[in-house]
Amino acid sequence: MGHTNNVVYLTYLEQTRFAHWRSLWGFGSPQLPPGMPGVILARVECDYKRPARYGDTLEIRMRVAEIGRTSFRYEYEIVDADGRPILIAKTVQVMYDYAAERPVPIPDNIRALLAR
Repeated sequence: MGHTNNVVYLTYLEQTRFAHWRSLWGFGSPQLPPGMPGVILARVECDYKRPARYGDTLEIRMRVAEIGRTSFRYEYEIVDADGRPILIAKTVQVMYDYAAERPVPIPDNIRALLAR
């Protein structure tokens, strides 16, 4: 149809989150301490403003908007090369103990990194 499929934007947001986590605490690294909780995506909200097309250069802007006890929220803006908004989004991530299958408090060191 000549435009970027709506689900592709979720991948862009995911890759941006993962890059942020890798830069902050080494997310996905084998050097992470044992028992470090994981992170799950609990919510995504997207407002599509205009279509992106094949070959467009996009910039993804992300900021930590809120930090709770077990979760934190990001806000995103995807813009084209002219700075026009393509997508506005929010996600909620939850620190998660996969073994216990439940949310856990955000570790103090990660909380401090997110708050910077």
